[in-house]
Amino acid sequence: MPTYSNSPDSLETTLPAMPTSEATLELGLLENRRGDRLLALPETLIQAIYIGLEQETGQASRLVLFNCGRWWGKNFYVRFCEEVSEYYGQPVSEMEMVEFLQSLQQCWKTHGWGTFELDPSYSEHGFLIVKIANSLFAKTAPKSKRPACFLEAGILSAFFSQLTGRELHCLQTSCESLGADCNRFILGLRDRLQPGDSMVEEGKDHEAILSQLFQKN
Repeated sequence: MPTYSNSPDSLETTLPAMPTSEATLELGLLENRRGDRLLALPETLIQAIYIGLEQETGQASRLVLFNCGRWWGKNFYVRFCEEVSEYYGQPVSEMEMVEFLQSLQQCWKTHGWGTFELDPSYSEHGFLIVKIANSLFAKTAPKSKRPACFLEAGILSAFFSQLTGRELHCLQTSCESLGADCNRFILGLRDRLQPGDSMVEEGKDHEAILSQLFQKN
């Protein structure tokens, strides 16, 4: 298992490749190498979910999407670890960081969620940075004045909470739907990330938010 410092102010990683997944169209089915079924969702369906939630719940749609992402992320983590462990013939806890991250990057891309990059360089400050480019969630998000990938943030929050054994929150600080070069997310303890919410609302950029979070913590 990727391990982290016991210090509450640190998330230093010694993080532990998922097998390259194959999706086939034989008989109209999508499957990976293990034979697990994959489901293809049209963009119009995802757009309809965004629109429907916005109409029914208003601003609460953000929380609904985030919580749905949390549920999705927990299940994704379990399945991902099962597939990786089976492929490599060893528990995830015994994998090297490079192998684990390569597996996650390949899996993320195969699922059509974009390209994934983890930046652990701020772990000594208690934060992990995730960058995702060509995000499906940003592409289909409705127009907004703030980052809109709450589902994606929920997935990351749950996945890395399971991975680290600590309850981590996730804050999106840049979004492709707003013209950014990629989606950026900061992972950390909720109380340490909380000041960042108002900064996002004020329209501050990723570096400014990160800098002020360091000062506040």
